Amino acid sequence: MKKFTTANIQKIFLLGISFVIGSNLQAQEAETAEVESFMSNFSISGSVDTYFRSNFNGLNKFEYNDAGEPIVGPQAPPSSFANDPGFAIGMANVILGYEGEKVGFVADLVFGPRGEDAVFASAAPNNIVNQLYAYWNVSDAVTLTLGNFNTFLGYEVISPAANFNYSTSYMFSYGPFSHTGIKADFAIDDNWSAMLAIMNPTDWTEFNPYGKYSFGGQLGYSTGNGSAFLNLIYGEQMPLLDEATFQIDLTTGWDFTEAFYLGLNTTYNTTDGAGFYGAALYPQIQTSDSFAIGIRAEYFKELENGGPVYGADAEALDFTLTGNYSIGKLTIKPELRLDRVSNTPSSVFINSDLEGTDNLSSFVLAAVYSF
Repeated sequence: MKKFTTANIQKIFLLGISFVIGSNLQAQEAETAEVESFMSNFSISGSVDTYFRSNFNGLNKFEYNDAGEPIVGPQAPPSSFANDPGFAIGMANVILGYEGEKVGFVADLVFGPRGEDAVFASAAPNNIVNQLYAYWNVSDAVTLTLGNFNTFLGYEVISPAANFNYSTSYMFSYGPFSHTGIKADFAIDDNWSAMLAIMNPTDWTEFNPYGKYSFGGQLGYSTGNGSAFLNLIYGEQMPLLDEATFQIDLTTGWDFTEAFYLGLNTTYNTTDGAGFYGAALYPQIQTSDSFAIGIRAEYFKELENGGPVYGADAEALDFTLTGNYSIGKLTIKPELRLDRVSNTPSSVFINSDLEGTDNLSSFVLAAVYSF
């Protein structure tokens, strides 16, 4: 009978330790590979922006009566963002994303006044979520997305890093900002795409307190030189009115040469005869590798039963001249803007002499850093 000697016991003990260490090393290597695989598909991006704003023919400060009470304040075009006087801040935007082979997510967080305006309908007083959704690439042709995502309507977006102009149009400001729901994107072929969605009432992004829903659709065509998207939305966008909103929107933009680009947005929005329609052109010229200049020329008309800004039958013209000077990831945006409003019962702006006027001219100098 074979006896266990001290040497044999030592060999068995060493083999056991080696097995344990080898197993731990293999587990650690597997965990490391899993972490490296996740991090290779994980991304962090975003932007920060700040600006200076001043009127040429309007108020830039509060005016007070003899009792020391404010009677009128600084003027600004009634469109979203970039409306504060003097030196002001926009927002810090941080986007966390994971893009796997089949699944992924986006968590888009915003901080600052522009971000607060973007999530204005949130029920939470300190909400910082601009977008929060997960998606599943069911196949090469179909992607399902569930959660809160920015609207698919319109030419402009919330992030100033993705807009040529710093201030925003009337159509963008009074169309939807964001939706929460489920959507299915379809890649029909190399050029054509489509999308269908079921969503909460517009801008009710955290939950649905009304039990009513809206429906969205999109048909898109894209090439290497540009794209065109026809967008539709129908449903209970303003549930307290108990009337469905219908909106149709066309967004398109094309590179006609290496230096000249032309964009177009036109939209029509109605809720029981109230709403608006409009159109805007966005010609842009790239004069050098670091500088481009562009104009937004917008016509905005409110319907006879009323609209969201000035009232029934009001008309607004917005001419915005913007430069984009790029220094690495920083873009400096000087901007001149003229707003003129007609068909209103009284003047909508007040000039520096405290007299009513139908127009407002202003200057903005913005800085946008993207990462």
